Amino acid sequence: MGSSRKRLLRLLVPATTVATTVVVSTVLTPVLSANAATSDHGAGRARSVIFINGDGMSAAHREAARLSLAGLDGQLTMDKLPVSGQLSTSPHDPKTAITDSAAAATAWATGTKTYNGAISVDVKGKPLPILGRQAKAAGKSTGLVTTSQVTDASPAAWFSQTADRAAQDEIARQYLAVSKPDVILGGGEDWWLPAGTPGAWPDKPAEDPSEASKGTKGNLIDRAKRSGYQYVSSAKELAHAKRGKLLGLFSNEEMFQQRPEGQGDVYSPAVDLATMTQKALDTLSTNKKGFFLFVEEEGVDEFAHENNGARVLQAMKSLEKAVKVARSYVAAHPDTLLVVTGDHDCGGLTVEDPIDSDESGSDLSTEDGPFPVHGSNLKFVMDWTTTEHTGADVPVTAQGPLSTLFTGKHPNTYVHEVLSRVLTSRH
Repeated sequence: MGSSRKRLLRLLVPATTVATTVVVSTVLTPVLSANAATSDHGAGRARSVIFINGDGMSAAHREAARLSLAGLDGQLTMDKLPVSGQLSTSPHDPKTAITDSAAAATAWATGTKTYNGAISVDVKGKPLPILGRQAKAAGKSTGLVTTSQVTDASPAAWFSQTADRAAQDEIARQYLAVSKPDVILGGGEDWWLPAGTPGAWPDKPAEDPSEASKGTKGNLIDRAKRSGYQYVSSAKELAHAKRGKLLGLFSNEEMFQQRPEGQGDVYSPAVDLATMTQKALDTLSTNKKGFFLFVEEEGVDEFAHENNGARVLQAMKSLEKAVKVARSYVAAHPDTLLVVTGDHDCGGLTVEDPIDSDESGSDLSTEDGPFPVHGSNLKFVMDWTTTEHTGADVPVTAQGPLSTLFTGKHPNTYVHEVLSRVLTSRH
């Protein structure tokens, strides 16, 4: 093997097992051929990236959704992507081996593991280079879409740096002043306005009177408008928004109510994830240099924390529709890398046959269901073991140039290794 090829291997392959090295090296030839024809299986040069996060989603959530939406012999769109692998999720936190969304997203966005609660800073609180800013510096357009607050941990890690994920108004300020994503769509208007200054979404709404404007950085919506963003707050306004810099906030906080089952739990976003994703793609795709789009369905995690199977399935259906939008885009634009994964497991879910009693116990492990298996007379139950995150690996599926690099098992920091090859390139 030539010295230049050895250097490329050192750049591409994390210091994990020999087996992983073998898997990666077998796909290096098509990946590194700059003039190769782009295909679903990884050849060719990538210009853009669509990265989709089912927050809290591991293999069991995908299987429950498959049974519910596609049936025994069916497949989810996210599972039809031709390349698959696994990611481990542990953080570098002195208090726990189990990650939160902030540390997990920081691993993706920076390639560095850190403590829970950190947004793209290292274990000493030092800011780290982030792919959202690097993509912008390379001339690409950038955007984020989520059913959570747009300033929540997962999107924040790509576009901001702070020692505490709770500083969501500071994260919003950094979006406007520093990283400047072209498209920002999701929830969380409360963080963009000072206390006592309600916006399009009124303070203390009936569905949750605790929600109210709470920012400390001034009126950031007005600042966004002065910076050239169109601001929209409804599905109708989003549909009529012109191409260009776009800020859309469609709720006070998350775009749903994540309460225990039967206690006001609601999954009914004012704008669905697929619609936001399509609008973002329509806007970002006008850049000939390419783009980076982060898409997130937050409801999987939030409802798994409540052990709420019915709402998790609703959120998974929403995520699946967004993946279909993204895959349709990739079919027409094969120079786009599409990646679908989760940041961690939430709930310790298992998918089981219905039985007369819950053999696992009660309370935290109470079963949800039975739910019908699509297209059959069979049913399944969703059995929970915790209301917290777990250390289970998460599946990753991918399509497009460089996608074959996700074959095998990797740490979550490996996402950064692959995506940075696309997002930091100025070609």
